[in-house]
Amino acid sequence: MVQPSKPSLKDVAQRAEVSVATVSRMLNGSLELPEQTRQRIEAAIRALNYQPNPHARRLSRGRSDTIGLVVPDIANPFFAMLVAAVEEAADEQKLALSLYATLNRQGREVAYLELIERNHVDGLIFITNHPDDGSLGDLINRTGNVVVVDEDVPNAHAPKLFCDNEQGGRLAGELLAENGHRNVLFVGGPDQMISARRRYKGLADSLSNHFRTEIRPQRYEGDYTEAFGREAAQRYIAEGAVPTAIFASSDEIAIGLIEVLRAQGISIPGDVSIIGFDDVGPLHLFAPPLTAIRQPVRSIGRRALSLLTETDWKTRGNVPSEELLPVEIVVRESVAPCAKPQPQR
Repeated sequence: MVQPSKPSLKDVAQRAEVSVATVSRMLNGSLELPEQTRQRIEAAIRALNYQPNPHARRLSRGRSDTIGLVVPDIANPFFAMLVAAVEEAADEQKLALSLYATLNRQGREVAYLELIERNHVDGLIFITNHPDDGSLGDLINRTGNVVVVDEDVPNAHAPKLFCDNEQGGRLAGELLAENGHRNVLFVGGPDQMISARRRYKGLADSLSNHFRTEIRPQRYEGDYTEAFGREAAQRYIAEGAVPTAIFASSDEIAIGLIEVLRAQGISIPGDVSIIGFDDVGPLHLFAPPLTAIRQPVRSIGRRALSLLTETDWKTRGNVPSEELLPVEIVVRESVAPCAKPQPQR
């Protein structure tokens, strides 16, 4: 049995004796019609039981009612929790969410940013995890409708939302200094990344303030990954394990560090104290439970969507230069008083 075809916009227009464009513009609210004409179109819609195509209506308004979320790695617990928060907030606003994982590759980031120009999404929450050579900033400025989250794109004129990285470094430094740790190793990203630069500065400032002399902690630079954490631990051991404490700039780095140190029989915190950053995994189940700086990940996700939907993208007159959300330190059992004599500097 052949199913009857659904009535189309053209069928409505013919019955109401108007053009297809007139019906379309009335339905999307972009045209005021005489009362008699409007009633004729509405009567045709009822008679034909016409159901407008929501996708076509969104396109006619130049909208998709879809938000894009670009993340480096959906397997990372930090990004997974952030995705869940954005999805929840988008659902409350009746918006669809499209998720794009870049594998932290710039070519994929560029491709997803260009989705805005093709009207596939109304805007993007954009997260990168590497320094920008200027290409991403230029593209964001061209497309607009982008909120930069977690890591900076320096030349982008866009709302930017970060945790208070410097505060996180200070909190870690204060706890280590209170336990007598003067010789501290920082393991994190390169200085070109705002997260690493500010976390290191907060750490150095708090140690210097506590010991009343300038202290520049030793530093290993690499990716925010377990693999880099393992490499850093091997280097730490090879160089003689001089620092008595390590501030790892992500949970992933801390996990890699602990894996190698434990395998080599190095006691935490007996031989070396460790503090992580993010606190999104089950760090309380570690042996010992890991002290960490906790990011407000869910708040970051929800606020990022608010910035995207509240910003006046036509004028960008209310685009904030930067917004910071506070962090806190969760003290567990991976930090202990320093047992080694500390060198004077």
